Amino acid sequence: MQLDLIEDFRNPEHIKALAKLIKKECKTKINVMEICGGHTHTIMKFGLSQILPDLVEFIHGPGCPVCIMPKERIDHAIALATQEDVILATLGDMIRVPGSKTSLQKLRADGKDIRSLYSPLDVIKIAQENPDKKVIFFAIGFETTTPMTAVIIEQAIKLDLKNLYFHINHVSVPEPVDAIMSGGDSRINAFLGPSHVSVITGYGIFEPIVEKFKTPIIVAGFEPVDVMEAILMLVRQFNEKRCVAENQYTRAVSRKGNIKAQNLINKYMEKRSHFRWRGIGDIQNSALKLKDEYARFDAEVVFDDILPKEPIDDHKLCICGDILKGNAKPFDCKVFGKACKPSSPMGSCMVSSEGACAAYYKYGKISGKGLK
Repeated sequence: MQLDLIEDFRNPEHIKALAKLIKKECKTKINVMEICGGHTHTIMKFGLSQILPDLVEFIHGPGCPVCIMPKERIDHAIALATQEDVILATLGDMIRVPGSKTSLQKLRADGKDIRSLYSPLDVIKIAQENPDKKVIFFAIGFETTTPMTAVIIEQAIKLDLKNLYFHINHVSVPEPVDAIMSGGDSRINAFLGPSHVSVITGYGIFEPIVEKFKTPIIVAGFEPVDVMEAILMLVRQFNEKRCVAENQYTRAVSRKGNIKAQNLINKYMEKRSHFRWRGIGDIQNSALKLKDEYARFDAEVVFDDILPKEPIDDHKLCICGDILKGNAKPFDCKVFGKACKPSSPMGSCMVSSEGACAAYYKYGKISGKGLK
């Protein structure tokens, strides 16, 4: 059956038919981590866990780029934004994430020039229109958004923009998944792989993880039918005693991914030796930085003397770290829905539109989970 329209991927009859097949065929417990926050929101919004058998449990992962950003990186943005003649630009959710003492949102209310970008390319226009200002792009995201930053760098070079700088916070998916599985206390035995990331990287990037940990990964789209079909594929792998990386999102993902985008990223960026993930810790080769030959654009080099150097821990009552590692769920947190709400977030998982806490808070009544 060809599914062409968005309505098809949300059709209740399609979802019910897949749920019926999963209930019929599922014979063993499957603890499946949905790596990406987009999957978490789909699962919660459409109440998918309610129509699946108890043998299938969803565990939330570290696939939200805002959620995993440690406080010291937020403090970098805050330090940069407080400088004279600086315009700091970033993507929406980052503005609300609390640093150690304040947030970009509060600084903007106090008059600092902090701009939320609808399109990252807008930063080129901002730099051109403000030649007397230092324009700093605080770039975040997984492999999905990294090519756009590379495009902006290329444009900045071609236009010879001398007032545009980049604070690179791009991270990658495989390394934190490896770190979580290597921790020794993981109960995960299957993964839903992120679809938009895989458009860039290809689903073959997950094959080493599958082989190392004997844990299947299904790259799935973000619509309800996509998720349900991916769960059925996992069930059948378990029943057939197979363990491979598979691709449910065939309409957009290939095994090798977007080679042109990969080459553009590699032209301007390279792996960092390590990067600290919120609640998880240092993970080697899990993030990118500008190559040395582009240091004149690198905000971490140009403004090194004002940037905080020490790691900063989260609030003691916040369990975002445990949620990101799959060891806890939002309603396990004592402050969830009380002191910590979207209007007054204590942790990053409540801030981001992809955060697990935000999903539980927004869709808890639909899924039967969340607020007590």
